[in-house]
Amino acid sequence: MQTPTHPTYLAAELRLPTNWLDYTILAIYFVVVLGIGFAARRSVKTSLDFFLSGRSLPAWVTGLAFIAANLGATEILGMAANSAQYGVYTTHWYWIGAIPAMVFLGLVMMPFYYGSKVRSVPEFLLLRFDRAAHLLSSILFAFAAILIAGVNLYALAIVVEALLGWPQWVAIVVAGFFVLAYITLGGLSSAIYNEVLQFFVILAALIPITVLGLKKVGGWGGLSDSLSKTHGDNFMTAWGGTGIGSDNPLGANWLTIVLGLGFVLSFGYWTTNFAEVQRALSAKNLSAAQRTPLIAAFPKIFIVFLVMIPGLVAAVLVPKIGTSGSDLQYNDAIPYLMEQLLPNGVLGIAVTGLLAAFMAGMAANVSSFNTVFTTDIWAKYVVKGREDGYYVRFGRLITAIGVLASVGTAFLASSFSNIMAYLQTLFSFFNVPMFVVFIIGMFWKRASVKSGFWGLIAGTTVAMLNYFWIYKQGVIDIPSDQGANFVSAIAGFVAGAVVMVAVSLFTAPKPAAELQGLVYGTRSPGMSEPPAAGDDAWYRKPALLGWGAVVLAAACYIPFSF
Repeated sequence: MQTPTHPTYLAAELRLPTNWLDYTILAIYFVVVLGIGFAARRSVKTSLDFFLSGRSLPAWVTGLAFIAANLGATEILGMAANSAQYGVYTTHWYWIGAIPAMVFLGLVMMPFYYGSKVRSVPEFLLLRFDRAAHLLSSILFAFAAILIAGVNLYALAIVVEALLGWPQWVAIVVAGFFVLAYITLGGLSSAIYNEVLQFFVILAALIPITVLGLKKVGGWGGLSDSLSKTHGDNFMTAWGGTGIGSDNPLGANWLTIVLGLGFVLSFGYWTTNFAEVQRALSAKNLSAAQRTPLIAAFPKIFIVFLVMIPGLVAAVLVPKIGTSGSDLQYNDAIPYLMEQLLPNGVLGIAVTGLLAAFMAGMAANVSSFNTVFTTDIWAKYVVKGREDGYYVRFGRLITAIGVLASVGTAFLASSFSNIMAYLQTLFSFFNVPMFVVFIIGMFWKRASVKSGFWGLIAGTTVAMLNYFWIYKQGVIDIPSDQGANFVSAIAGFVAGAVVMVAVSLFTAPKPAAELQGLVYGTRSPGMSEPPAAGDDAWYRKPALLGWGAVVLAAACYIPFSF
């Protein structure tokens, strides 16, 4: 049975009893955000400074920024909504749907990205394939970045309207202004240092909600007993009911979870999404770039508890949440707990944390959009060969245009009750086809110059056809939006791969001399960079960090698998 969908708004009764203390905390946060922008402005002298922080940042800064860039509407509202709707199945988006891909990015793909000295993910396709693949991927990525930034802005507006009583347009203008101001001032450095601050503010918001929520329902034992009685035992397990042919709330079996989410969607997102990869490219050397996603993997393993538990608690306190029998949607889970549980002061921190989350997600996509549009589209195809200062000025202009466009795309999210479902739909359309082109191009020397463009076309087209025709028109019965996203991702990946292989067999490969540092088994001068002083310490070894994260994530599954 498909979950009913409603416009994405929050229930009016969720208005928070905020006072002067809460607003003071919020005001202090905004002042600090702008202060970071002004401080970062002094370091912006070239386009490399503006778009990639001059490749000068340490691994711990880029690592925290990497995870904070992901902590937007997807994480806070979306994953709590996911948990209220699907239960402990939410763990799959973290332990199988993030950690392996983040480790793969750090250990396998970053040497190619960083060693080739590209400024963006689409630029890598220019080196590996041709201008057609590069231009198409740049346009697709720029379009997706604006759509995803719009999700964060819209989610912020509906939360602020319900919780604080501000009209939506006020929330959109205020948040858009602050994101625009600090990125325009300090470029990527400003976005990254703000994301480090936002990471800690988000934790300060989520931890009290989680602790007080658990206390309200009698701890983990009381939570588990209540939901097992009302939703069945499988609701509190990661793998229960996921046998092929079995019925479960997620509408997916273990095969579509492992292949659709664990491989295609997650690898497509984490390894080719420039909003994330850009943080690693800004690191000061190859070792720091490799460690960026690996450092981020460790908090990612445990953040699931801070978003899953509030969603589960909301499902206990509001048994009919998300159905026609309740005024509350799944997206209301976190705001409902804030309204019910938090005292003033803590409430101010929680509201600030939500705003920080949305602004981090929006800023990550806007900063990656301005880089791709300026360096990959404008400088390569429209206005070529101008002085460096011109592209810095244009980057600031296109940032403003990107923020305005995000306002325009924000309301597309309104048809989805679960924001996470909307975002996963976008990822299946845009990230998955790019991933198949990357993975085949990076591991198969025979992949021809023309195959990249046609692989992108085929993957994107088939993923959209599966979702809008096969799923939405009911050609095949798929129980949920998320289940349809998994199938769309697999279909898009297979279509892109088949077309790339077919085109490669009939067109010329790239000369071997031009593939150095772009295909697995080859090296470029940038990949031979020796570790910086201190980076050769055993606890900084990328392999140790990566495999440690994989083992820890696998161990976390154990208590939820029986």
